[in-house]
Amino acid sequence: MGTKDGYIRDSEKRVKRYCQFLKLNPDTLDQYKYWHDSRNIWKEIPEGIRKAGISDMEIYTFGDMAFMIVETVPDFNWDESFSRLATYERQAEWEEFVSQFQQGSEGKRSDEKWQLVERIFSLTDVLNNNKTF
Repeated sequence: MGTKDGYIRDSEKRVKRYCQFLKLNPDTLDQYKYWHDSRNIWKEIPEGIRKAGISDMEIYTFGDMAFMIVETVPDFNWDESFSRLATYERQAEWEEFVSQFQQGSEGKRSDEKWQLVERIFSLTDVLNNNKTF
């Protein structure tokens, strides 16, 4: 599937969304993609992500940047959930392993590596707040 084909999402359920980014090592980008492929990721990692209360997570790349979208239930607590995630089976080992593909992330937990970004536009919010369209 190409980027212009899009990615189908269920937009009817109520979720909280977080977006984050980090810089990747350009020399190891292919390896980073390889280890995040559903056939190669360690099975404990997605299991732990779900157990921490994350309903969906996607990672996109552009050049040497990775962009992550995290979807959760509306009452999700970021700090509590990522603190719990850090204690799950193989999570610390995974973070150490993938840090070789990420710039400046050695010895850091996932929530310390990835930088949250601010949403500045939502088409849905605009259309819902401006009923004159």
